Amino acid sequence: MRERLISAAFALGWTVIRRMPEPWARAAFTAGAEIAWRRQGHRVQVLEGNLRRVLGPDAGGKELRKLSRAAIRSYARYYLEAFRLQDIPRERILDGMHSEGPGEETAFRHMKAGRGVIFALPHMGNFEQAGAWIIARGAGSFTTVAERLRPDSVYERFLDFREGIGMEVLPATGGPHPFGVLAQRLRAGKLVCLVSDRDLTDSGVEVEFFGEKARMAAGPAALAVQTGAALMPVSCWFDGDADWGAHIHDEIPVPAEGDRKQKVQQMIQQLARVFERAITEHPADWHMLQRVFTADLDLDRLRHEDPDRPRSEEPDRPRSDP
Repeated sequence: MRERLISAAFALGWTVIRRMPEPWARAAFTAGAEIAWRRQGHRVQVLEGNLRRVLGPDAGGKELRKLSRAAIRSYARYYLEAFRLQDIPRERILDGMHSEGPGEETAFRHMKAGRGVIFALPHMGNFEQAGAWIIARGAGSFTTVAERLRPDSVYERFLDFREGIGMEVLPATGGPHPFGVLAQRLRAGKLVCLVSDRDLTDSGVEVEFFGEKARMAAGPAALAVQTGAALMPVSCWFDGDADWGAHIHDEIPVPAEGDRKQKVQQMIQQLARVFERAITEHPADWHMLQRVFTADLDLDRLRHEDPDRPRSEEPDRPRSDP
């Protein structure tokens, strides 16, 4: 029943919401965000746990609640824009994006010379719009990896949506391992975009992130080491009520010393530092509603990583949605 309701909600989004007058749709999503935030469900609690690390130990409860409210509203805006993105004119996508720094020019120069580029992003702002923007700027297309959402109908709708924008989408699970295809694209001088601030595979790298241990995907650095592609962090945020911002950061070079594992570790740690700075500048636009910090990971995963861990060291499970 729950999966049917989720499927129906997304179907409604891509039919009714995308054709509704924008002020009405925005009001509906803002109201929905307010309800979700006030319910204090499991995902909101996880979000607040993550944002507490961003604010630091001296932040009070009111400050945290104010930030989490803004973050849920930002997350609702992401979905509203995702449902309507295919109907936003190309000129609006280009004119509404405010890109900082010389990274865009550098990335296109690499690709023109035949060198692949990896954009590694956190779950910030509207990275779907950023994808449409970089395609409109001249990338033509890029390859990415998508988590296989449940139910399958929702995954298929997101797949159609992203492919309609111009993305090549590889499933993270349920098919051939995407690493080989990504490496092929990079060796051909293409662009690969990977949302990278959470480990989906249990094979990620543990890094220091906002003063704590966290697990992040190793793939972006491993691909750079394997193929020689340029690993460039990218952060996105919402700029006012209608525009967007993006910063394509400087390349994270492959270290000259160390074995492959050590190089990947060092590069992902540098990536985490860039993400820290970007999230600190725009904390309300970090849509991390899943556990990323090692101390918060679920018991089964902790036992998988350390089966001898005594029960007295296991953290409490967060409560479920009411």
